[in-house]
Amino acid sequence: MPSLSTYTTPSGFLLPSIHSAAPFFTQQPFETAQSSATDLWTRLILTYARHRRLFVLRVEDTEKTGGDWDEVLRNERINRRMKAGHLEFVLGSMVTKGLAAYEPPDQTRSVLLYWRLPEEWAEVLHEWATNTGQLNTILTFYEITDPPIASELSGLPLPLLRNAIAILAKSGRAQTISIADGDGVRFFARTGR
Repeated sequence: MPSLSTYTTPSGFLLPSIHSAAPFFTQQPFETAQSSATDLWTRLILTYARHRRLFVLRVEDTEKTGGDWDEVLRNERINRRMKAGHLEFVLGSMVTKGLAAYEPPDQTRSVLLYWRLPEEWAEVLHEWATNTGQLNTILTFYEITDPPIASELSGLPLPLLRNAIAILAKSGRAQTISIADGDGVRFFARTGR
């Protein structure tokens, strides 16, 4: 049996030593052991997603090789991979804890990952609008997620962008506007509260 050790993946991500333990890849029969493993998987998934800027994880990602999630969901060195049912369980736990959301909402096999919470994305979004001189300017969602100069918001999924804008709107720092191309938003300066 190989010893437990960390491993740096081809993408440069450092996998924790638990990733080289065969039992880590199977659901545990005892609630305390499974709870601990689920917490470890949650941290691993979110850290990896942030490292690779991945926003979506699907149960099907356990079954296909060559995908964005292979480095985490598989360990060829010990001939293990996470099974679909186990990942579905972990994703359900992440949704319950507010660390992911089912996307689309009416199913349980695909999630939008919150490696940054919607509230954190709201702050990133407002800071971007402020720093790039976009306050009081109407922007399309496309202009935010696909700007001419890449930003932290590049590639942000629309549901997450909408959540962040809604959070800013509640505090009076953004307003959603209907425009010819769909939805737009206008950002306002932070009020001195």
